[in-house]
Amino acid sequence: MHKYLPSLFGVAGLLLGITLVFVFTASTPPDKTPARAQVEDAPVNCFKPIPKGLTFAGEEVPIDDIEVYERLDREIHVNTYFHSSTIQKIKLAARWFPVIEPILKKNGIPDDFKYLAVAESGLLLDAASPAGAKGMWQFLSSTGKEYGLTVNNYRDDRYHPELATEAACRYLQDAYDHFGNWTLVAAAYNMGRSGLERDLSKQEVESYYDVLLNSETSRYVFRILALKAILSDPASYGFCYEATDLYEPWAFTTVTVDTTISDLVTFAKQNNTTYKTLKYYNPWMRSDKLVLSAGDTVKIKLPA
Repeated sequence: MHKYLPSLFGVAGLLLGITLVFVFTASTPPDKTPARAQVEDAPVNCFKPIPKGLTFAGEEVPIDDIEVYERLDREIHVNTYFHSSTIQKIKLAARWFPVIEPILKKNGIPDDFKYLAVAESGLLLDAASPAGAKGMWQFLSSTGKEYGLTVNNYRDDRYHPELATEAACRYLQDAYDHFGNWTLVAAAYNMGRSGLERDLSKQEVESYYDVLLNSETSRYVFRILALKAILSDPASYGFCYEATDLYEPWAFTTVTVDTTISDLVTFAKQNNTTYKTLKYYNPWMRSDKLVLSAGDTVKIKLPA
């Protein structure tokens, strides 16, 4: 067993040398370079300031109020550093903002409400909440029907990007007619008109920024504002990409149908596509057939 002693001494010497190097290195004075300079080329810069003059739907955000400033600051950091989710939102915005924006404009709804859709669903057409809200605009079944959407076992317009956006515009306009303030309209979209009205009245205030609400709605508008800041200028928040990285708007043709389709697999094949692709472009189809009532018509998208 003594034949192993030279090897053990060699190992001991090596360890001693490593220890001396470590001690020497540890005693070296620390780098005084500021942390920001060290991460200058990092994907996301630290502590991005809140944009000056930030508004929602033309209404000023009172960031001089320290409590308002800190709530907004929190949401900007949360959404900036939630990389995987925010990157997907940036990609999907390139596809869906060109669809949402003209519908909002046509209905007289401020363009900033496209960021409400981002906050609601991340612009995912198949988004669903535990409470039963569905689609890009997260309509409950009852509210969707109230605002003109068809919801049944075969067709659910809450998953239809154009029709759901039209319904959202009607809801938002009704809320504005009630409150006369777009920021309150955004808050009401989250907690309901009656609940918001009750809290405003009870606390004898008129502004979203002055009322104490439940924790979710207290963060809701600030999340929308943060998404507006980030998606309006992603590069300023460290998100670097090429135009080819973004999701393109769909290229499609439409077929108008006014009778029941008993087999969507056959329908897809007849139109030179697959059942999977048909459902991808038409997520509002909720079955393997489409039953229409007399007088109903639908436009089905087919890949161009």
